[in-house]
Amino acid sequence: MTVFGAFGSVGRRVVEEARRRGHEVTAVSRRAGSGSEVGDARVVADVVRLGAGRDVVIGATRPADGEEGQLVEATRALLAGVAETGARLLLVGGAGSLVTPAGHTVLEAPDFPVELGPVARAGAEQLAVCRADREADWTYLSPPVVLEPGERTGVFRVGRDEQVGEVISIEDLAVALLDEVETPRHRRGRFTVGY
Repeated sequence: MTVFGAFGSVGRRVVEEARRRGHEVTAVSRRAGSGSEVGDARVVADVVRLGAGRDVVIGATRPADGEEGQLVEATRALLAGVAETGARLLLVGGAGSLVTPAGHTVLEAPDFPVELGPVARAGAEQLAVCRADREADWTYLSPPVVLEPGERTGVFRVGRDEQVGEVISIEDLAVALLDEVETPRHRRGRFTVGY
């Protein structure tokens, strides 16, 4: 498998979990070093080059503040690249479009932090781009609102478009993602996890 964003907080744990399970992993970063391959998830040619011959490509990138549009740009390139190589694409997206128990989206909640609005809207657009795609074999994972380092328990709830919890550790998010890699249950769809 190939992991774009392999040295971010989520990507690093995805790589660790994949290697723990015995997967061969190509870790991709936009910067040289740390034994990684250099590539940009926003460049179709890089996705094709680094995803060729792989069963799965994982997108775990997160743009810097003010550059949220890169999320959609990368999603378009990842979808096009895997459509060309035949690999499955698993994207770690955002929580903003999840439906809360109150019946509105997380992004529409009155207490949603304003400063997270740009990345939440970009995540919602990212999911819309996936749903409009007709070529790639994709799966979109929406984490809950609170995603932070913690314990790897392997115990969490799984849902589709409705929020199933407000928090999960990054370690357990990686477990959920690798579970989906090994036993696909949400092809061409979105799922979420939480405690």
